[in-house]
Amino acid sequence: MTSSDSAASGPATTPASAATVRPALVADASGIARVHVGSWQAAYAGLLPADFLAGLSASRREAFWTENLAAPAPRHTVLVAETPDGTIAGFAASSPSRDEDATPDTGELASIYLLPEFWSQGFGRALHTLALTALATDFPTATLWVLAGNTRARTFYERTGWTLDGRTKVESVANGTVTIEEVRYRTSLQG
Repeated sequence: MTSSDSAASGPATTPASAATVRPALVADASGIARVHVGSWQAAYAGLLPADFLAGLSASRREAFWTENLAAPAPRHTVLVAETPDGTIAGFAASSPSRDEDATPDTGELASIYLLPEFWSQGFGRALHTLALTALATDFPTATLWVLAGNTRARTFYERTGWTLDGRTKVESVANGTVTIEEVRYRTSLQG
């Protein structure tokens, strides 16, 4: 989940209640890529190096999303929040857990990202609710990873019932030039 205390683009004109949350289609790859890059650049400013964020490419992300949406892996779900005018406001992705210590009954909320102009309007909550509903069809528990310094996202997850489970990890991206510190959260999908 990414968000910011203020959206540089101004308020969105479409409330989340007017959005449609639906399974993503291959045709959504460009919109998802735009959200992915725009969200990272806004939400991770100050948390990740500015040159790394400036170098993110929507076209490279589009290729990734086109491939993944064309041939989804089993039990992987990608949802989009779409405004009435067809704008992809955000997306959520879930899958079986990718962690080495995961049991087969653990799912993972891999991501929730929104364009900055749709932050704090209910889009993230709508995506979160439906992503967890999708996960609950296959898994009794789920985990997620979030940047340790992403206070806003961590607050969102804690308010929606996620709790820290004590696991942390440090990953390198951008050919090892950027280090990302993450903490893991867990929630029950039963009841």
